[in-house]
Amino acid sequence: MKNIVVVGSQWGDEGKGKIVDWLSEEADIVIRFQGGHNAGHTLVIDGTTYKLRLLPSGIVRDGKISIIGNGVVVDPWALLEEIEEIKLKGINVSEENFIISESANLILPFHKEMDEIREDAAGKSKIGTTRRGIGPAYEDKVGRRSIRVMDLRSESNLDHRLENVLLHHNAIRKGLGKKIFKKDQLKKELLEIAPKILKFSQPVWLKIDEYKKKGKKILFEGAQGVLLDVDHGTYPFVTSSNTVASSAATGTGCGPNSINYVLGITKAYTTRVGEGPFPTELKDDTGKLLGTRGKEFGTVTSRKRRCGWFDGVLVRQTIKISGINGIALTKLDVLDELDEIKMCVQYELDGKKIDYLPATAEDQLKIKPIYKNFPGWKVSTSGCKNIESLPENAVKYIYAIEDFIGAKISSISTSPERDDTILIENPFDL
Repeated sequence: MKNIVVVGSQWGDEGKGKIVDWLSEEADIVIRFQGGHNAGHTLVIDGTTYKLRLLPSGIVRDGKISIIGNGVVVDPWALLEEIEEIKLKGINVSEENFIISESANLILPFHKEMDEIREDAAGKSKIGTTRRGIGPAYEDKVGRRSIRVMDLRSESNLDHRLENVLLHHNAIRKGLGKKIFKKDQLKKELLEIAPKILKFSQPVWLKIDEYKKKGKKILFEGAQGVLLDVDHGTYPFVTSSNTVASSAATGTGCGPNSINYVLGITKAYTTRVGEGPFPTELKDDTGKLLGTRGKEFGTVTSRKRRCGWFDGVLVRQTIKISGINGIALTKLDVLDELDEIKMCVQYELDGKKIDYLPATAEDQLKIKPIYKNFPGWKVSTSGCKNIESLPENAVKYIYAIEDFIGAKISSISTSPERDDTILIENPFDL
């Protein structure tokens, strides 16, 4: 048995969807363990594109069980809409292949509105959220006033829980001059969809224990990236959950000894969506080229991604923080047209050289990258399926990354197609 956690080693959008789909061919179970429908995973299979937000990537594969863990916040209406969308593409979603943790917390309409209100009021200090209610939902979770999937089972319990959460939210809404939420209307809407959600609900921790005893291979699928972790990311420009690999244990209800291997998904350059520090950002023609060739637009929001050179300092740091064993390097082919490629190997802060990202946003915004230059290869790597077919300069760049970050590169992706992947070592075989 080998259980693998897949996390993004940068700010998200590293291509986790393709890699998880590729690994799910061998996995029996695929589990989402944090985040919400702000996470977008794009899969291209046999010419069909699937854009997933909440559903685990394993849902598109026959014979796999897909699970939403307790660490995920779930917009029930968005989930049902996504299920219907994917069914139209011929994918089966039933109680046999899809489970939602009964302990998962719900995103409700007032969470989304609060997200929008705060972002609009923040002005230049805005975080750059997806405005989908993720943050406010997590706040209610830690505030012990959240509505969970299990609360939909009892009308009297739901009534009590709604009264509690609306007492908090309506007080804030009144202070902001916003219309208050009516409990009865919201309760009616939730009870209408409750049977559609509850039919998938199970105690996930118990199911995982059952799968482990049977020797099933489990793939834990992270959302966003380690640099967006609420504790270890570029705070406050982060998401509202822990995106590091150890969250797979708390976000599903299994012990850390259930994790055998951590795979970090890493772009051959760097991108970021939204606000916040970005030391290697390119605001020139090279940055535009990376964005165009890499089709750098958000799966969920279609927002344009900021692009820059590969930041080795950041990736080396996230490898240590998240306990990453190996790297899946993606989008190498995006660099094919460049004459010269740069990798950040150090920072300068207030005239001093440092080899890590400082904790404060003020310092993060001031640091200047120090680069190592590499010659480009100026030939297409798109579709390459073995390392011997790559140009010499591309191989040198790959090995330079591996040497600097201190982690083995286990695979290299050379196009969005799942089969265009150079496998160096299979995590399930280690």
